[in-house]
Amino acid sequence: MTQPIAAIILAAGKGTRMKSDLHKVLHPIAGRSMLLHLADAVAELGAERTVVVTGAGREQVEAAVAPLGIATALQADQLGTAHAVLQAESALAGFEGDVLILYGDVPLVRSATMRRMLDMLREEPVPSAVVLGFRPETPGAYGRIIASPDGRIEKMVEAKDASPQELAETLCNSGLMAMRSADLFPLLSKVGNDNSAGEYYLPDVIMLAQAAGRFALVTETDADEVAGINSRAELATVEASWQARRRADVMAGGATLIAPETVWFAHDTAIGRDVLIEPNVFFGPGVSVSDGATIRGFCHIEGAVVGSKSEVGPYARLRPGAVMGAKSKVGNFVEMKKAVLGDGAKANHLTYLGDAEIGAGANIGAGTITCNYDGFFKAKTVIGAGAFIGSNSALVAPVSIGAGAIVAAGSVVTDDVEADALCLVRPERTSKPGWAKRFRDAMTAKKAARN
Repeated sequence: MTQPIAAIILAAGKGTRMKSDLHKVLHPIAGRSMLLHLADAVAELGAERTVVVTGAGREQVEAAVAPLGIATALQADQLGTAHAVLQAESALAGFEGDVLILYGDVPLVRSATMRRMLDMLREEPVPSAVVLGFRPETPGAYGRIIASPDGRIEKMVEAKDASPQELAETLCNSGLMAMRSADLFPLLSKVGNDNSAGEYYLPDVIMLAQAAGRFALVTETDADEVAGINSRAELATVEASWQARRRADVMAGGATLIAPETVWFAHDTAIGRDVLIEPNVFFGPGVSVSDGATIRGFCHIEGAVVGSKSEVGPYARLRPGAVMGAKSKVGNFVEMKKAVLGDGAKANHLTYLGDAEIGAGANIGAGTITCNYDGFFKAKTVIGAGAFIGSNSALVAPVSIGAGAIVAAGSVVTDDVEADALCLVRPERTSKPGWAKRFRDAMTAKKAARN
């Protein structure tokens, strides 16, 4: 029978090596904080309760998880990982089920890996715990796991307390484990701090269970999945690892990345089939690109929807609220913000479309601007289907251009234009023969007189 699931996420560390005013676990990977990556994976399991153990910078962490309904528990004094987990006991009062112990600075653990740990916890004969192990290139200061070939743990030891023979073991402890709530907290209350650091170590619960005649299992995963982040350099390394996996997934899904290593995705970027992405493209959060679209080089896209068979860029910027219809196009140095470009509509060059609605098949000429802000309030521009906006026009919102209307190049439009009309806003041409030469001669003489 499936047992209820709870998760305890440890996030009490100060993170001094990050040298940041932002709490360590709130630094982003692919546009989402480490902590929320982990919380999302836990949510995929259908966890009944999640508790984040806080310490230094608790206010920031509490504010980040409160909208998700996640509880917090305070570890006021940093006395070790066992002590940190014990602080969650009150928040899990009355819970009877399986508990995952996770770390906020180990953000990329997959829900499938967590599920495997929980499944092993329920196998017969029933283990007291399941520990997640890994084999890093350099074991260094990681705690070691001594296990039999069938995965039964014989000993767990911190590196600083290990013998030379134990340090030769390559199987390391990620710190992540799964236990039953009925076992976890009674064992935690028995953990002592008779070690070189004087701390209460979480792995000691395994040894305590073993002393009581129980056994624990270890399951292994790749080192990349349990990479911890304590510095900006490690943050960049984990980001690079995440991006490499995401690029591979996108290409496996049927998209073409001409230079994969130059394309950066957000955690929620959705890319359709037969999408072509040229080099040096950045996707921020909230982007969906439909089948057959083309993203030219050097584009920055965030919070936008790109329709099927549409084309973006090169050197275009789509900001939050930008929506491109099917077969629409924005070209080089075009920026869209909170604007809808209808099916087949085009803005090919040097244009800003903000707070605007552009109908199907409309053509927006080079240098056109929707003037959406008067210094106090934002206003909307509406351009009808099939309208033609001439180059270097300024549409001063609120304003509406009717379907099929033509706005002549260089116009400053402040009033609505009816459908199928021509709008021409230009001063009458005045020509003064010889004026330019007389001006230059006069200024040249004036300059010479000053020298």
